[in-house]
Amino acid sequence: MEKDAIIKEIERLKKEKQALIVAHYYVRDEVQAIADYVGDSYYLSKICRRQPENQIIFCGVAFMGESAKILSPEKTIVMANPSSDCPMAHMITAQKIEEVKKQYEDLAVVCYINSTAEIKAHSDVIVTSSNAYQIISRLKERNIFFVPDEHLGRFIASKLPEKKFIFNHGFCHVHTSMTQKALEEIKKQYPDAQVLVHPECSSEIITQADFVGSTSEIIQYATESRQKEFIIGTESGVLYELRQKNPDKHFHTIGEKPYCPNMKRITLEDVLYSLKYPQGVEVEEKIAGKAKHALMRMHELGE
Repeated sequence: MEKDAIIKEIERLKKEKQALIVAHYYVRDEVQAIADYVGDSYYLSKICRRQPENQIIFCGVAFMGESAKILSPEKTIVMANPSSDCPMAHMITAQKIEEVKKQYEDLAVVCYINSTAEIKAHSDVIVTSSNAYQIISRLKERNIFFVPDEHLGRFIASKLPEKKFIFNHGFCHVHTSMTQKALEEIKKQYPDAQVLVHPECSSEIITQADFVGSTSEIIQYATESRQKEFIIGTESGVLYELRQKNPDKHFHTIGEKPYCPNMKRITLEDVLYSLKYPQGVEVEEKIAGKAKHALMRMHELGE
């Protein structure tokens, strides 16, 4: 089928099945274009809870669909491409968390939303890059075991010296692929551009940034700024939304086009197939119950 025919069939089936299509900023442009809602992990988790549709086609990676199912167990959450996963989500084990719990008193296990349902079930609260500082600053515990991403953890720790952070050696391969040398080279080409980066980047990138924030915060900053040129330090999929909202501005990436193969695996054909033959996400009840508590704490402390 040609692209226009696929889109037309997606629209027909979506109406027929009263389904909702949501997509992360990092997926392909054409997938973002046909989604009902596009956003970061935190925003999409709220949308899935609040919207009335009982069938949701999720264009993102596995942990996002799990989180949506945990928060809305009565709904059918369908991953557009079930093979799309996040390597970072698997860079911490439940065993490691339980070992650290035994080593420290007055400890809170703070889990980045980029994690599996099992890891969420072993955590005290979930955070995203946009609400981590706010939530951790409100926790009574002094010791914070931050999992799985070390770079986001260190960025938040730099803002909360009153807390003692224990770090896990997890990372996002897309953000850590951006090097200081590549940033310096692009800055020479565009010396007047502001540098906006995600906190999953390494410290050598963060220290040179004009602004550090989540994907949605980067979009908001660039949209509200009077500046006309920006260097963007996050996955290239965000450029679609940036250019949609700011057609008169110019955006450049650090080094080779930052590319997440898992996010880009999702195609229009996948969305169509998932509407035709929906297979809902399942999370073991015991795990889901514990993980939901940590996710609900995120919504309570993060609002």
